Amino acid sequence: MTARQIELDGTTLTLDEVVAIARADADHRPVVALAEPARLLTRTVRRYVEENWLSDDAPAIYGINTGLGRLKDSRVHNEDLLRYQQLILNSHSAGVGEPLSQEEVRAVLVLRVNALAKGNSGLREECLDRLLAMLNAGVHPVIPSQGSVGASGDLAPLAHLVSAMVGHPQAEAFYQDRRLPAQEALAAAGLAPTFELAPKDVICMINGSTVSLAIAMLGLADALRIARGADVALALSLEAMRGEVAAFDRRIHEARNSESQQLVAANVRTLVAGSGRCTEAAREIQLPDEIRHGAYQARVQDAYALRCAPQVHGASRDLLGFARTLLEREANAATDNPLVFPEEDGSYVVLSGGNFHGEPIAFAADMTAMAVSEIGSISERRSYRLTEPGMSYGLPLNLVGGQLGLNTGFSLVHCSAAALASENKTLCFPASVDSIPTKANQEDHVSMSTHGSRKMRRIVENTWYILGIELILAAQGVDLSAPLLAGAALAPATQRAFDLVRATLPATAEDHFQSPDMYAAADLVRSGRLDAEFAEVLV
Repeated sequence: MTARQIELDGTTLTLDEVVAIARADADHRPVVALAEPARLLTRTVRRYVEENWLSDDAPAIYGINTGLGRLKDSRVHNEDLLRYQQLILNSHSAGVGEPLSQEEVRAVLVLRVNALAKGNSGLREECLDRLLAMLNAGVHPVIPSQGSVGASGDLAPLAHLVSAMVGHPQAEAFYQDRRLPAQEALAAAGLAPTFELAPKDVICMINGSTVSLAIAMLGLADALRIARGADVALALSLEAMRGEVAAFDRRIHEARNSESQQLVAANVRTLVAGSGRCTEAAREIQLPDEIRHGAYQARVQDAYALRCAPQVHGASRDLLGFARTLLEREANAATDNPLVFPEEDGSYVVLSGGNFHGEPIAFAADMTAMAVSEIGSISERRSYRLTEPGMSYGLPLNLVGGQLGLNTGFSLVHCSAAALASENKTLCFPASVDSIPTKANQEDHVSMSTHGSRKMRRIVENTWYILGIELILAAQGVDLSAPLLAGAALAPATQRAFDLVRATLPATAEDHFQSPDMYAAADLVRSGRLDAEFAEVLV
């Protein structure tokens, strides 16, 4: 079977392609190649750089023949340019912390090549080929996750990437899940253990907020999956609590002028269509733990965590949509400095600017963080309602299935959701509004995009568990109330969701060791199985 090939041209890379390259297992990874027009443009620009700017009588050009940062006025002579490349790597390989995951490193590799493929950088095509060879062979540099402020790009982490690329004696890389000295990893993959850099190569490859971007794009892909999974969890909670569904009427949501809100409401209507539980007849049945004062009265409307979910889920989707626009735009941007541009007479001009600044990525990460946190926050409120008889309309306290007192039920399962939701709130302080001057105040305003992307992914990881917990509790509520509701059936779609949960987590009456179930339920959402189950009906 021929592997799928994805060509990088600097202009058309999508979120879905980045995810496919980063996350496909080793046996099914797409082959990534440089598009021929991008190769020819890279070659043309590099030829001009070599013929005009790599001599001692060339004008001072930042990063080519000058120092970096506040050292921009210090000239580097032509005889020192090769050594300068190595010294830049030495000085900039200053990251700390746990390494990026291998999927994040793969995303960094493809995004960095795509940015350089625009032809505005002036590096050699051999550098792009080397990075792609590492990507396709599965050689993943060890990149410390901390040490960047997202200003002159992610200088420190990208320097670690390039250090592994050239086979620096102190660099490391993962190959076939083994952490090895970079030279050993490269040789094991059939690549030359060392690679020689030429003038301007290093500054092109380390300048740009590509690590921030890679982490943010993978986090956004997960966030979009969370947004769809949240609609399923909501529908199952509605079934467990015999929810009122008039709040999802099409007319209400059309009146709000929010397309995303309308889509969420439509999803819920699809999921609960045909339900025998979300009906007045089912609500008339009094469960043993349900408190009523006098004769039954129609519920009229539910609490916000149920009836306002389209407004919350929908607004979150709006933020995620805008974040996607920002990140896909950034994925196809030239972000190093200086950049090279053609003139009308066939010559080229080099211009210093600030495309490396990670502000768009920082904003996108912060928006994604807030959107996902709110999805988790309202999910946690539904989970809490499921455990409290006065709020769940009679479901047993703590959803205890056996003897009350002897069994504690699911109160601590919900407590984990509450802990995670509260942690998310503290992580939502926007990184993009923070700044700290660096490099002798040359970089006097920074984006903190790397930090923003990293903490956004933490929020996403927490929210897998929050949604998984809601699925656990909603399924338990359905099980406990089913014998008392005179055969009121789940809707066909929510029955599928319930069956998927129960296929993973069999029902139990007595208390059991909870943690494995929580991991498994989170994985239903994380793995895409919940998504796949409803791919044909949900938007």
